[in-house]
Amino acid sequence: MKMFFIETKANVGIDFPAEVAGKLPKRICLAASVQFIDKLPQLQQLLEKNGKVVSLLKARHSKHIGQILGCGYSKMEFDGENTDAFLYIGDGLFHPEALLLGSDKDVYCFDPFTNEFKKLEREWAVRIRKKEKGALLTFLNSDNIGVVVTVKPGQLGVQVTLKEVFSLQQKFPDKNFYYLVCDTIDFQQLRNFPFVQCFVNTACHRMIDDYDKFPKPVINIEEVLHLKP
Repeated sequence: MKMFFIETKANVGIDFPAEVAGKLPKRICLAASVQFIDKLPQLQQLLEKNGKVVSLLKARHSKHIGQILGCGYSKMEFDGENTDAFLYIGDGLFHPEALLLGSDKDVYCFDPFTNEFKKLEREWAVRIRKKEKGALLTFLNSDNIGVVVTVKPGQLGVQVTLKEVFSLQQKFPDKNFYYLVCDTIDFQQLRNFPFVQCFVNTACHRMIDDYDKFPKPVINIEEVLHLKP
């Protein structure tokens, strides 16, 4: 099945007040959703005129420098030593929350549609990370692991290849792996496997946002592949 992705740009200017720029720390890394990616050079110049040192985020899954995808928080590249905080340009929380999950930096958001400026609270990301650590411990201490594999186009391969998915048995020979293949992940259907002690997610990283909907702890496969047997 062929799939076409058509980029659209928001028909709105960025009215970024100088007093708002003054609230930002010195060294800023800019990120935006694709609708506003063409506005970043203008904003970079404005911030630099206000004394800021500005860089652009690089994400391996993104087409453009500065573009952020909410599902790709483990694939971000930025100069951590020379970045005090992120400034996200766009609406919604899904994309900027990835900046919280993928770094220890503060995240500020500016919505060009409403001109709302705010700083995201880190507590949400801290809770997610604590759950991830708990799920890793559960994985290490479990015998029966359910590997959730989706055939939905564009999902498998976001984290790893199919070859890496099936390498788990070789890496952890003392565990039993059950590969649960589906299109859309149905949390209720996962309850049909009560013997599974921990789930491994191979689809979008941000499935961990729905951690509490899984009947057992869930961990992203990249975290598992980084473990030493």
